[in-house]
This record gives sequence, C-alpha cells and structure tokens, in this order.
Amino acid sequence: MCGGRPRPRYVFVFQCPTFLLSPPLSFKLLRVNAEIIAVGSELLTPFRQDTNSLYLTEKLNQLGIEVAFKTIVGDSRKDLVCAARIALSRADILIFMGGIGPTEDDLTREAVAEALEIELRRDPEILSKLEQRFAKRKMKMSPNNAKQADILVGATVLPNVNGTAPGQWLSGKYDGSEKIIMLLPGPPHELRALFEQQCMNRLRAKLPPRFIATRVLKVAMMAESQCDARIAPVYKRYPDVQTTILAGAGEIQLHLRTQAASLEIAEQKIEKLAGEIEDELKDFVFSSNGESLEQIVSYYLQMRNLTLAVAESCTGGLLGQRITSISGSSRYFLGGAIVYSNELKTEFAGVSAEVIAKHGAVSREVAVALAEGIRQRCGANLGVAITGVAGPTGGTEQKPVGLVFHALAGESGTEVIERSFPGDRKRIRWFATQQALDMVRRKLM
Repeated sequence: MCGGRPRPRYVFVFQCPTFLLSPPLSFKLLRVNAEIIAVGSELLTPFRQDTNSLYLTEKLNQLGIEVAFKTIVGDSRKDLVCAARIALSRADILIFMGGIGPTEDDLTREAVAEALEIELRRDPEILSKLEQRFAKRKMKMSPNNAKQADILVGATVLPNVNGTAPGQWLSGKYDGSEKIIMLLPGPPHELRALFEQQCMNRLRAKLPPRFIATRVLKVAMMAESQCDARIAPVYKRYPDVQTTILAGAGEIQLHLRTQAASLEIAEQKIEKLAGEIEDELKDFVFSSNGESLEQIVSYYLQMRNLTLAVAESCTGGLLGQRITSISGSSRYFLGGAIVYSNELKTEFAGVSAEVIAKHGAVSREVAVALAEGIRQRCGANLGVAITGVAGPTGGTEQKPVGLVFHALAGESGTEVIERSFPGDRKRIRWFATQQALDMVRRKLM
C-alpha cells in the first residue's frame, strides 16, 4: 500500500547480461523525462541543502532529458518504497542519490528492491575489494560495510573510484514502459565522477538524439500581471515551447525552453518566440542573453563614452555597489556620495538647506538637486540620485514607507520618477536601485 490505495502488481523485465527476457531496450519516445530522488533525512532540515540535483539536471538537459520531478525523502524504508513506486509510475529515468552507504539508515538498495519486487544479492567481488581497501589502510572492515556489496538482481555495477559504495544501473520494462534506474552515492565528489564516467555514455546509447534550447528574457519595472497579459497571446501560439514567468523586485524573467531532434531546430523555435515577445514588450526588455541591468548600463555608457556619478540617501551605497560589481566600471563610473544626513546632502551634493527645509529630504525637489549637484561636483556626464523612505520606520501619511524619488541629470536637463515600492526595507532598497539603473538605460538607448 502507498498513500492508502491498493498497489497494482508489475513485472520488471531486466536487461541482464546473462539472462534476457526482452531484447536490448532503447527509448523511442520523443520526450524522455527523469525524476531525481535525493535520499537523506538531513536534507529535510534547515542545515543541509541538496545541490547534486542541480548538477544532474544540467547533465541530463545536455542529453535532451527533461527533469520533470525532484523528490527529497528521509531515511525511512517505507517512505522510500512509496517514493520509488510513485516515480516508477511517472518518470522514464529514475536517479536515486544517497542512501547506499554502510550504515543502518542507508536504505536505498533495500527500498528499490522492495518497490520492484526483486532480490538483492551480495557480490563477492565487490566484497573482496572492500576488504582489500580497508586492509590497504591497515584498518579492520566493520561488518556493516558488507551491505555495500548488495546488488539488485540484474543490475550493472558502476565502480566508484572515489568511495566504497558502488553505483547501480538497471534498464528494463516496468508496466510495459521502458525505464532506467540509477543508484548513485550521495557525496558530490563521488556522484559527479561516477555519473560522468559511468552513466553519461550509457544514457547516450539508449536515448534518441534530442536537444534542448533555452533563452532568458529580462524585463525591467513592469508588473508580472501586466507582462503576462501582454505576452500570453504570443506564447500560447507556441505550445511546444515552455514559457515560465519569474517575478522579482523590479525585474521579470521570461524563461523559454523547448527541445527538438536537432539543436538548430530547437533554437529556431526559441528565436521566433523570443522575437515576437520582444516586439510586444519593446523597450521593457533589457536583456535577451541573461545580462543583469547593471551590465546593460555598463554597455551603454561605454558605447556612448559617458561617465556617471551617484548620490544615494535611502539606498546607502547599494546603487554604487551594483555599478561597481561590473569589472571595468572605472571606465565610466566616477564615484559619488552616500548622503544620509541633510547636512551631507548640502556639503557633498550642494543641495541648499532652504530646499530641504521647504520640501523635505524625501521630495522631488531634493532628488533633482542631488542629481544635478553630484553631477557637477564629480564632473560626470550623468548624475543619478535616490532619496526615499525605506522603512520600516520613518514613514508618514504624506510620505509613507516605500516612497522613493529618483532623478537623472544630464546636459539636456533632469528627469524625476516618483515610485511607491512594496515590501520590507531590503526589497524597497533593491527596487529603488533597479529603477535608477533603468532610468540610465532608457536615457542611453
């Protein structure tokens, strides 16, 4: 029983070198999916994170395999058996990571055997190598290490050059569908080497040639709902391209993904959809190759041979930090000032005390004066200023938390944008720098 429902009985037909119940298997599906199952109770705590699945996803994608599911299971045989049966019902390729060590809580071998209703056999050759390994180190092998020599009947042993637990590979039919099952060690240095050396070529030999193409479009300062309303009629015309919308603070990422029998065909599909989305969103799209907004600003400033200076109040240097995170930013970024107090707004950026007294530090007038003052003081072509209420304290009814003024001063004049950003202090500050960078980008386009 799994989840309280009766479990149908299946027969797993193995591709075994000594006893074949079916001809050699090769996938004929146009799309092959995989499920990665990370095993270990420590992965269900706040203290340990699964990173192996990121590596495996990248490698599987290179072979045209889509990862449809990722599962984390604790060290419970019952839960592992249930997870294995569910994965068998929905994935073509199952990869178990971890739980094949020598301890009592290493239960992956036993759970997979139970799920498939097959036996484990102790491999004398593996057992002998384990004993030799310990003897070479002048150590006595603990009896529980012997379980690492337990192999699923019909499985191919995958040597582990970096550890004591070998991997295992099963290929066969389950409920009439072709399946590949891999048992891999959990330590990343063991898993990666074993997968590269033992699994990649085996997968290539069994899979039809498929190629995955991806593209990431980045959109600045547009609401997620507004973005989707505009592009949904476009991407719905491309059902074979997966479109995923990810919203962040001041940025939306559009992830486009498809696969085809050749990389050229897959990329043509992506290129066509990406072009139509860019035509629809126009200058809201700032990147089609994964660049950050600060990278795009860097390109424009260098192309125009222009310089930039900043005056920051509520962002406390975050804008300058983002600009200088780009290598070579000294070519166009002169510097600036963090003008938190009113006195330093006057001293460093030349904002008159009368303007501050009359309009308040968070105001359109002060933002303009900051941008123009820092531009003049630094001798820059462009001056950017940010002043606002980042919170969580300091807001008033007239000037609530999240209110930010951005100003951009240049030879042709100064423009100001007033925005009210949602969220906590960190989010508001990031939003503010995103808006400031987008002002520069649009000015230079």
